Formats: sequence, structure tokens, C-alpha cells
Amino acid sequence: MSLIKHTFYLGLVFLINYSNSTSAHENKTPLEIKTIAKDLGVPWGMILLPDNTMLITQREGFLSQLDLNNGQIVSINGLPKIKVKGQGGLFDIALSPNYGATGWIYFSYSKDISGQGATALSRAKLDNKRLIDWQDLLITESTTNTNVHYGGRISFDNNSHVFLTVGDRGVRSNAQNLSNHAGSILRLNLNGTIPTDNPYINYPNALAEIWTYGHRNPQGMFFNKHTQQLWAIEHGPRGGDEINLIKSGHNYGWPIVSYGMEYSKDIPVGLGTSHEGMEQPVKTYIPSIAPSGLIQYSGKAFPKWKNNLLTGSLKLRHLNKISLDDRNNAIGEARLLREINGRIRNIIQDNNGWLYVSTDDGRILRVKPE
Repeated sequence: MSLIKHTFYLGLVFLINYSNSTSAHENKTPLEIKTIAKDLGVPWGMILLPDNTMLITQREGFLSQLDLNNGQIVSINGLPKIKVKGQGGLFDIALSPNYGATGWIYFSYSKDISGQGATALSRAKLDNKRLIDWQDLLITESTTNTNVHYGGRISFDNNSHVFLTVGDRGVRSNAQNLSNHAGSILRLNLNGTIPTDNPYINYPNALAEIWTYGHRNPQGMFFNKHTQQLWAIEHGPRGGDEINLIKSGHNYGWPIVSYGMEYSKDIPVGLGTSHEGMEQPVKTYIPSIAPSGLIQYSGKAFPKWKNNLLTGSLKLRHLNKISLDDRNNAIGEARLLREINGRIRNIIQDNNGWLYVSTDDGRILRVKPE
């Protein structure tokens, strides 16, 4: 497979005026962008393996392995039956924190439950181009008759816990109902059991896997292992996408509070933008960018970007970069990679500090300094 090389300059990138612009130095940083794979459907999740290959989930229900040395792609067998419809399909993929010892790889997908879809968290091992020992760790209580708002991002902390986002599944009231998993971020032990210090474990009418609730459709999540902080980004309605710093047991407001508007008319969603007992976002996007994927940059390749949040934009087709102050206030934003003209679905960082982004037209691109 040929590698298509493009070089762009951040000076050509459109910088928005909602907050402080980035520095002049950043604006002159040349980037080398290579398309290293294409024709991969909707590549939803990516992980890098120690053998210099990448595993890529495709929402259509396929798993592929990309050799980063020669560009060759092979299919991986052994996936379960997946409900591929609407926004449903195969979602995220993540390496266990103890992957070297156990070989576990975690997956999220939409599982068919009597004709309806539910977000599921699973794990398996890779053996000679095939998944083995597949385990469904949690089939969430999130079935509805819609095919939207599955969430599906996975992250791990430093204490052997796995987090999973679940969208409201198209039913707004789900997000304030602790008796189902929809509209929540969940926290489990690596084997799928429930941690004894989860915030709702002793609440009789709440599901004990819930870590936070009041979310609409979080499709980006990242745990910073140095600061011990969990970040998430979620789709708002018409406007009102949010970046949130996730704290145990907190209510993030949807649909009671939102910075977005109703689709049918120009009126705010819910009761407005704030309410007692509900968290305020670190940043909102008005109009919506449709965010997907999230990391907090920690590499050496782009030193000026350290601790910046990076997320893909599906709607406005760019890489969104948010700078933070030492109190985690959003103080700057830049919109990068607009020239690739792709709905950026996900972003990951390698050990060199280089970035890999996936786009909904089936491309995987590598971004590094020129």
C-alpha cells in the first residue's frame, strides 16, 4: 500500500476566537502528515501493539491489523455477533494496563438484546490473527428502540479499573435515572466485577457500576496517569458539546442543563445552563463541533502542546486543540488539520509523541513534526 505524504503548516490553520489564540511559534510549526492506511470503513478505535502494528476497529463490525513498517493490513477473526445499525457497531479497543503479562485487549460494541442494542464491554486475547477467550464483562442496561448514542469509549486508571462511557441511547431521561446505565460513565475492575468504593454501590435503586451520570453521548475519554484525572468529551444537542473533568459520583446535568438548543425550535434544552448540584463543563462548543476521541498530549514531538487536550471533530472536520491553565480552565483553542477534509473519529499518541488520527472515510493518518 503506498503512503501518501502531505505537508501542511499550522499558519494555514483557522484559529477560532472563542478564547485565546495559540502562540506564533505554534502557528509556524511544519507538520508531516502521512496517510498510512485507507478504505477501512469507519475506523472507530486504534491501539498500538509492541510489534509495531496497530489494531483498528471498524464500526461495520470488523477488526484489522496494520503493519506500520510496510503498510500491510490483515483481518482479525473471532469477533462476536455485533448489532451494526445506525450508530451501532464495533466501537473502541484498548490494551489492558497489564497487557504484557495477561494479553487482554478490551473492546466495546453494540450487542443485540431481543432486537434492541446495548453497549457492551468485553475482552479477548490475540492469537495468530484471531481473537480467543472472548469474555463479555458487562452488557449494560441501556437497550432502547433507537440506534443512536451508544457512547463506547474505554479508559483505564492506575489502580486496575476500567471506565466505559454509555450514551443516553436517544432517551434523554435515561441520563438522570440511576437504575439504568445509559447516560453514564461506568467503572469496573479489570475482570468486570464492581469496585467496592464505587459511589453508588450501597444505593438500593442505583446500578453500582455507575461512576458519573447526566451525560448525553460521550465519545471521547482519557485518563491522565500523572495527574490521576479523568477527562471526557460529549456531543451536545444543537450546540453545547462539552469537555468535562470527571469526578466520582457527580451529576453532569443532561438533560436538565445544557448549553445547546432544541432541534425543533430555538429554545434552550432543559432549565438552562446551570442548576444546583450539577457540574459545569470545562469548555463548551457553540456551535457544535461533534467531538470524538480524546487525549491529553504528553509527548516530546510537540513540546508546546504538552497537557493540551486533543479531540477530533466530526462535523467541522478538524483536530481540536485546547490549552489549559494550571487550574484546568480552558484558555485557548486551535483548529488543526482542516486541510485533510476528514471527519476525525479518533486520535492516539505513540511513544515518540507522534499522533495517529482516523477519519470516517476510512483513513489512518500519522502526524509528526516535519
